[in-house]
Amino acid sequence: MRSTGIRRTVAALGAGVLALTACGGDADESADGKTRITVNCMPPKSAKTDRAFFEEDVAAFEKQNPDIDVVPHDAFPCQDPKTFDAKLAGGQMEDVFYTYFTDARHVVDINQAADLTPYVRELKSYGTLQKQLRDIYTVDGKVYGIPRTGYSMGLIYNKALFEKAGLDPGKPPATWAEVRTAAKKIAGLGGGTVGYADYSAQNQGGWHFTAELYSQGGEVVSPDGKKATVDTPEGRAVLRTLHDMRWTDDSMGSKQLLVINDAQQMMGSGKLGMYLAAPDNIPILVKEKGADYEDIAIAPMPGGKATLVGGDGYMVSKKASPEQIRAALKWLDHMFLTPGDGFLGDYARAKKHDAPVGLPEPRLFTGAADAEDQRVKQANANVPVENYKPFLDGNQRLEMKIEPPHAQQIYSVLDGVVSAVLTKEDADIDRLLKDASGKIDGILARG
Repeated sequence: MRSTGIRRTVAALGAGVLALTACGGDADESADGKTRITVNCMPPKSAKTDRAFFEEDVAAFEKQNPDIDVVPHDAFPCQDPKTFDAKLAGGQMEDVFYTYFTDARHVVDINQAADLTPYVRELKSYGTLQKQLRDIYTVDGKVYGIPRTGYSMGLIYNKALFEKAGLDPGKPPATWAEVRTAAKKIAGLGGGTVGYADYSAQNQGGWHFTAELYSQGGEVVSPDGKKATVDTPEGRAVLRTLHDMRWTDDSMGSKQLLVINDAQQMMGSGKLGMYLAAPDNIPILVKEKGADYEDIAIAPMPGGKATLVGGDGYMVSKKASPEQIRAALKWLDHMFLTPGDGFLGDYARAKKHDAPVGLPEPRLFTGAADAEDQRVKQANANVPVENYKPFLDGNQRLEMKIEPPHAQQIYSVLDGVVSAVLTKEDADIDRLLKDASGKIDGILARG
């Protein structure tokens, strides 16, 4: 899932939502002998600024590569999970197509992705990308896709409420025990102030349970993907913490069955101390919910073990010719993988159009490429980057884990577990986890 409750927006540019249509099947050569590639995830016409940037970047690419013809397709959203497999199986997917991290192995398993291994050395940026992100698209030692963006969960908190409660906003909670202590102090301010909020509906409770389980060193499913691993000491610790904050400390408020918009509304109105989310929530809190950039900070996931990560990238159709694969890699380098430049990295252009620059997105690059990307970002920053330093520093020490297989089905099961704990003081945690484990085993067995 995305932390915003919708699929990824162009956070670096702010304004628009990415998109796609499925109109594959174009020949690999256009009438004038150029190599033609169809690509998806072009911003829709309704996102005027992003659309203009995308078209500008495609035109610049074609000027630099006159032997390549890029044919972009748009619609909403970038990928619709309900039609994704059918488009792949029906040969209607673009030559170069957008995927979530969780799609990678599945697309390979159904034999719809081109093996990029013989060509990836031609992708100039490949060696500069974070290895743990590259590995998401590497299956059995072969490269089948290229990461484009990433996000990781963290603890968003209100600095003003921390100060009012006598807490140091420069030292956010690093453990779940510290979260509990801080939440209790913030709730003690009264006036309807809530210390910590969590989701427990629309699969979002299961998503956050997963993030919290990862943070304590637990797993949702076994490494072979065949068995549930939620009925564990780590799983019980997650639920016990939530139960105690809700019922013993009264630091989570009486209203439960919350979803992301509820937490955002509370944080934006200055009535919430902390909640889990990714950095792309920050501009939403400011631009849509009434918060101030100066008050909103983010820390790494409490617990110190791991953080849930997600993101996206591109894969290439199994039907693509060698010439199309090479053209696709050149296009990806130009559009998304050049530090400080391109559709997602032209921070000067983004700043000029009043989009937030300086948000702590997880770093895509390493080494000199990362240094250049950060230099250009910092030079154009228009948000208080010091509020995000704890998150950036702390993330370097956390293991990054992607969502489990069959994530949405599993989250639906875990939703019921979290909602029960937050709405029933006498909820039987052991029984809830045992029952959930059996249901998840059934989901995994069905494949």
